[in-house]
Amino acid sequence: MSISLSSASIPVFVKFLGNLRHVLTKAQADVQARGYDEQALVQYRLAPDMLPFKIQICIACDAAKLCVSRVADLDAPKFENTENTLGELITRIDNTVNWLNSVPANALDGLETKEVSFPVGKTASRTLPGEDYVKQWALPNMFFHITTAYAILRHNGVALGKTDYLNGAGV
Repeated sequence: MSISLSSASIPVFVKFLGNLRHVLTKAQADVQARGYDEQALVQYRLAPDMLPFKIQICIACDAAKLCVSRVADLDAPKFENTENTLGELITRIDNTVNWLNSVPANALDGLETKEVSFPVGKTASRTLPGEDYVKQWALPNMFFHITTAYAILRHNGVALGKTDYLNGAGV
């Protein structure tokens, strides 16, 4: 039995963005409990040449919505990356998930071989068949940025565990 491209992607994006939302909600509570500087956390990066926490969240959301948009030829919402608080980042996640949930459940089905072009960095681009784009680029890209955001929060003392990453508030 095979699974559809839609079922292999959209529910996964929604689930892990929901888990990310849960992690940010825990970070909000931690910031309040410890009196931690929220602005410092939102701008934190693990290394000087890495993108800050807030951009990790933005890219995780963009990886999901742009994947679906590119494969299914849909107009995705545009966000300006102006979020500066955990609450604003949670709103971005919510807006992304709401859009993903509005996409027809079978929007990507039958598009496995469609050529999808996408930017790689600031100056390059790449083209992959739809199935490869979803499985080898978009999903791993989202997971990378969610994992990096998780690592930044853990590094800053937010009490998170593996189940927060994998199951969010569904435990």
